[in-house]
Amino acid sequence: MTTPATLPIRLFAKDILAAVDTNDVVVVIGETGSGKTTQLSQILYEAGHAKHGIIAVTQPRRVGAVTVAKRVAEERGVQLGREVGYAVRFEDCTSASTRIKYLTDGTLLRECLEDPQLSRYSVIILDEAHERSLNTDILFGLLKRLVRERNTAVEQQQRDAGGGGGEARGGEVRGGEARGGAGLERLRLVVTSATLDGEKFSAYFGNCPVFNVPGRCFPVDVIHTREDHLSDYAAAAIDTVMQIHTSQPEGDILVFLTGQAEIDKAIRSLNEAVAGLPAGSAMPLVALPLYASLPPELQVRVFRPAPEGVRRCIVATNVAETSITVEGVVYVVDSGVVKQKSYQPATGMDSLDVTPISRVQATQRAGRAGRTRPGKCFRLYTRTYYDKKMPNVTAPEIQRTSLVGAVLYLKSLALPGLDVLRFDFLDPPAQEALEDALRQLLVLDAIDSRGDVTDLGRRMSGLPLDPALARALLAARELDCVTQMVSVAAMLSSEHVFSAGQGPGDAANPAPGGGSVGGQDGGGRRGGGGDSSGARAARERLRALMSAAGGHGDHVLLLRLWEGWAAAGCSRDWAAAHGLDLRGMNFARDIRRQLEAITGPDGSGLDKVGGGGEAAGGGGGAGDRKRGRGDQHDDRSERNGAGAESGAGGAGGDSRKAARVGDGPGGAASSGRSGGRGGEEVSIDGASWGGGGGGGGRPSTSGRAGGGGGDERASAAQVDALRHALTIGFANKLARRLPRHNGYKTLHAVSGQLAQLHPACCPLREDGDGMLPEFIVYHELVSTSRPFLRQVCATRAEWVAEILPKIMSADVRQLSRSSAAAAAGRRSGGGADGGDEEEAAQGDGAAAAAAAQGPEVRRNSDKAVDAAKARYLARKAAAGGGAAAASGAKPPGARR
Repeated sequence: MTTPATLPIRLFAKDILAAVDTNDVVVVIGETGSGKTTQLSQILYEAGHAKHGIIAVTQPRRVGAVTVAKRVAEERGVQLGREVGYAVRFEDCTSASTRIKYLTDGTLLRECLEDPQLSRYSVIILDEAHERSLNTDILFGLLKRLVRERNTAVEQQQRDAGGGGGEARGGEVRGGEARGGAGLERLRLVVTSATLDGEKFSAYFGNCPVFNVPGRCFPVDVIHTREDHLSDYAAAAIDTVMQIHTSQPEGDILVFLTGQAEIDKAIRSLNEAVAGLPAGSAMPLVALPLYASLPPELQVRVFRPAPEGVRRCIVATNVAETSITVEGVVYVVDSGVVKQKSYQPATGMDSLDVTPISRVQATQRAGRAGRTRPGKCFRLYTRTYYDKKMPNVTAPEIQRTSLVGAVLYLKSLALPGLDVLRFDFLDPPAQEALEDALRQLLVLDAIDSRGDVTDLGRRMSGLPLDPALARALLAARELDCVTQMVSVAAMLSSEHVFSAGQGPGDAANPAPGGGSVGGQDGGGRRGGGGDSSGARAARERLRALMSAAGGHGDHVLLLRLWEGWAAAGCSRDWAAAHGLDLRGMNFARDIRRQLEAITGPDGSGLDKVGGGGEAAGGGGGAGDRKRGRGDQHDDRSERNGAGAESGAGGAGGDSRKAARVGDGPGGAASSGRSGGRGGEEVSIDGASWGGGGGGGGRPSTSGRAGGGGGDERASAAQVDALRHALTIGFANKLARRLPRHNGYKTLHAVSGQLAQLHPACCPLREDGDGMLPEFIVYHELVSTSRPFLRQVCATRAEWVAEILPKIMSADVRQLSRSSAAAAAGRRSGGGADGGDEEEAAQGDGAAAAAAAQGPEVRRNSDKAVDAAKARYLARKAAAGGGAAAASGAKPPGARR
């Protein structure tokens, strides 16, 4: 094994220190095997840069931060959490003596809210910068500004003290811990990666120096297939592994696939294939998973060497490209694909697509095979594809994701003169995406009509949830259902609640052979082989709980599941009997504890939350500047599964949570189903809950069995309040059923989207004509084989009517505080149909509002929609008609 002292970056330590000492920003490009991630922080520490400040090293993923911190602590022979520590979601393994701190980029963003000067840090290292996560790109802009402002303040401070403005060295902080005034020291920023466009980054950071460190890699023989296997890559990967295992010398195998469900299935297939080999034909093989949401106790297995005479096969997501190094890998199987999410601002639609990797990523993957000895990389695509079709680089996440959380974060910082449309991004997102975020924040009451962040918005940014769930939780405080909302939010934040083939869609419509009806599009975990009696019994029990949910869909179903499991003492047996994934449920329990620590037993803690959220990624760090630093262990938070492998946005991104939801005049009380009537006691498999007599009181959250909390069954009134709170929180995600069939159209501010409920949904209550509820809110609008709504909840017309005026009244120019001239320029360059789209959207909104009012108004609104469409077509014809109108292009000289 390579020792730290022999890693290439150690040979350049003096030069690196000289560059850091004489420059505010340095870019270090360290090739694979150079040791930059583990050694650079130690080099700076040993040179005295952490005497009076912390050296922070950011990682794009939780698993990277935890793993590298453990490795560095081991190298230094210190206890983890003392000199070397880490801070990630819901976990702070640091102390007052910590001097090297590994943390996710989202955690550092949260700390920016609490301490805008980041005054505890002397050096900040942005590692793996090439991955260009949303949080990392925001940090680029913030730290560029912070370094300039903080160091200018230091120079002024030195002049005022008669110091002549000389350079401060080593990051020393005078006068104790700095808080933005006297005693503040210079901040050094180091941007590192194995693959960066050095010239581009240097120009962005004021022509800063770029330092190149060679790697230490043995030769890697790259082998391409004769035919591309991008359509059947998973099966081809398994076949390739078996060929390697039966024909190549000893050495571990690393396989790149796209996500947890795919990895789990591949491991099952590999185990079956190995078991079918003739005795003695090959050495034993142990297949191990590796992905971002894998629990730490399971991650550890990947880093333990295999026993003598045993080969390991690690099946991983792109987390193994750069964030984590697995020793002993000799063979790499590169599928050539990655799961990547994208977002369409015009419709609010997410898609989670298996897309080709870039050539940069392909190089990184191949390099994993040459860390300890010469290796081989088997690419499941042709050399021609690599040379001529594969993209050179991947588009940064900021250009392909919703920016609602990012914009709320930037607004919550309250930086002087900040215009989010002109924020200094390395690669600016589309203006359309920023405007979409502003509209959504207005509807959520997070900003006012002038674009200023509201008190509610600051409180939202201080919660460990995406903005929609944060708003729903704050609404739950007003509606007296915090306990129930906390349970639902925790369940939504878990990567997997249901075991393979055991989701609500499977229970409602069992597939032949016991597989998951949702398939991969279901976002869940595909079922395996046969349909055992145990699996059938679990689905029967789940159907009983679905009935107890009163036809209100996944959110209420998740609540009932939580209540049942908590009432059973968080029992492993209860989880297994209901087809639940114990690991996912335990994760939900941990999140619920953290959320309840913020809200308090009665929800009053929400009144104090005011900042500290990891809002940039759409998640958050639950924090409150008023509570003081002693409570920050409760603030370690970011959404589970934030990477692309976990889903297309939203908390968890798993379609097992999608739901068909019914509604009625009496809410759950009118469902006529078991468990839907207030005041009853319902028993399902030994877990009983009192219905509470239909009252609105909130059950106590203390002293729960198993430490889970929230085990008392919510009454019908509380379920109704929960649905109302979800409607307020998901006000941007309303949909109306079509008049004559059970499809839906979203009530989006710009362009409504036709969509179906996902097949993995929990069945909705239908009316006498077989029609689903007229209005729903949804968690996700996703495009897989076609547009689907996932994680939905029925809502009432009167609740919808309260929201629609906000959807239709947003003025983006005011919200963004952009100048009239700039706005006019955008209008003139926006094509002929910008205003028409807006009017068409308003027509849809008017129709929905009329539906909320009653039949007579609805008839009038239909006429209004027809009139709006007629005006739209007339303007199209006036703008040039024919092909010009069809293409949306204006003929020369045309005016709107």
